Amino acid sequence: MVATSVQTAPRLTTQVNVIAPDTTAIRSLDWERDRFDIEFGLQNGTTYNSYVIEGEKKALVDTSHLKFKELYFDVLNQVINPQELDYLVISHTEPDHSGLVKDLLAIAPHITIVASKVAIQFLEGFVHDEFKKQIVKNGEQLDLGNGHVLEFVNAPNLHWPDTIFSYDHGTQTLFTCDAFGLHYCSDDLYDEKLKDIEPDYRFYYECLMAPNARSVLSAMKRMSALGEISLVANGHGPILKHNFQELLNRYQTWSKEQTKGDKTIVVFYVSDYGYSDRLSQAIAKGITKTGVVVEMIDINATDVHDITAITSSATGIVLGMTPLSNSDDSQISNKIGTILASVKSKQIFGLYESYGGDDEPIDPIASQMKNLGLIEAFSPIRIKETPHESIYQICEESGVDLGQIISKKTKISKRKSLDNDLDKAMGRLSGGLYIITATKGETKGAMLASWVTQASFEPPGFTVAVAKDRAIESLMQVNDSFVLNILEEGNYQELMKHFLKRFSPGADRFAGIKTQTANNQSPILIDALAYLECKVVSRMDCGDHWVVYSHVTDGRVSKPDNITAVHHRKVGNYY
Repeated sequence: MVATSVQTAPRLTTQVNVIAPDTTAIRSLDWERDRFDIEFGLQNGTTYNSYVIEGEKKALVDTSHLKFKELYFDVLNQVINPQELDYLVISHTEPDHSGLVKDLLAIAPHITIVASKVAIQFLEGFVHDEFKKQIVKNGEQLDLGNGHVLEFVNAPNLHWPDTIFSYDHGTQTLFTCDAFGLHYCSDDLYDEKLKDIEPDYRFYYECLMAPNARSVLSAMKRMSALGEISLVANGHGPILKHNFQELLNRYQTWSKEQTKGDKTIVVFYVSDYGYSDRLSQAIAKGITKTGVVVEMIDINATDVHDITAITSSATGIVLGMTPLSNSDDSQISNKIGTILASVKSKQIFGLYESYGGDDEPIDPIASQMKNLGLIEAFSPIRIKETPHESIYQICEESGVDLGQIISKKTKISKRKSLDNDLDKAMGRLSGGLYIITATKGETKGAMLASWVTQASFEPPGFTVAVAKDRAIESLMQVNDSFVLNILEEGNYQELMKHFLKRFSPGADRFAGIKTQTANNQSPILIDALAYLECKVVSRMDCGDHWVVYSHVTDGRVSKPDNITAVHHRKVGNYY
């Protein structure tokens, strides 16, 4: 292993390793990155993995993040002269993997870019210059010589709609970009330390792959036709070598569990239009948090006959606004017509703008769906500026609302079926009453909590259990800050009543409530007995809840002689 150039503030390093015959990994290590895709908090940084394959022809699989530009090209030149590259394989066009495409083409304009049709379309708009291109489909091959034959596997929605895998028959190496990766930065090239990476591997799956569980299973089915796999060269974190079969099996198991439900929400988007793909992912993530099955459908890439079957069998649909009809978009317009012709009365629906600059008007479609007897799950998401953190939070909350409508009857049935004695016994576990308040950027959230327990003296810390389908869960990732407001016995009813209300996505949870701002920028409830300012240190997956451990950084008691409100339940299988 050769460690090369080092740069500080923030800490960025690179690593070069031979991982198979004629195959070299270039890993860009981002040690201090604490957030990914806006809403996902990271505890252990991340890496961006790129690969060079040298047959008679030379290929580079993916590039790196723009922040690594100087470091990346320094090490690439150590591995191979870019002028000798024949191909650049783009697994997908997310900027952390394709951020240096323009720079590479400026150095070596002769390179042929190999990618899916959707990826090529995106790159044409990104590069703004002519380049050599080769569109590949599932099962097609590229012979690099010396036994290195790349076979391509269509893997849409893992994690972007344009994703392809590349399998080198010569080394039995599968290049998977986002799939089977994890946000975990260390000097370890491979996955020897399974226990160390397990939590981040699962968290990564939950955030990025669970909303696309059906697509995971479809891609894995295509993978099974490739032959033996010896190495999974992913795009983030350690390369899977020692435990890859175990980790692939986990994806299979988790995805089967994720798709077990008999109710499905279909989320329609247009992959290469505006922010449709990103917004759809945020909505799907919210739906997934409620345990409802999600199917992501790229309108562009789906046959009109499949759209009919998918729409008519769904429990509900979410539709992103498409470009206004014109000669270039007639196929999209026809498919939207097919969706509207295939919906059924009593289906749940939601609509969102794609912010592509030429969206179809949202109100006529909303009216048409209501007239057809569909039930609106959330108010249409209207976007008047480039989507930012608050917009994605609204999308996720809207997805949660939709999923909860679908799952409500199922949950009531499950509650009735639990053992009565066990249920009553669990209900005798009592707890205090608290309200968690959090701020992240322009987004604020709040939640009534009772499952709170002190966990350490030094440093002072406690745990709180947060249901996975709570909106505030996305504001309580590792390194996020929040305030624990401790309610006062005999003086908590108004606050409890207020925060038990159902708020619409994006609504101000603090309207009419007296607050002041903590040092960590989260709201302090003035009528609370006491408050603690906290920072999230770690999270543990506990089924339908996350247990969040936090350090306390500050706190104050407003009424020293009064006591904490206590919550007693009669049953233990719901709040």
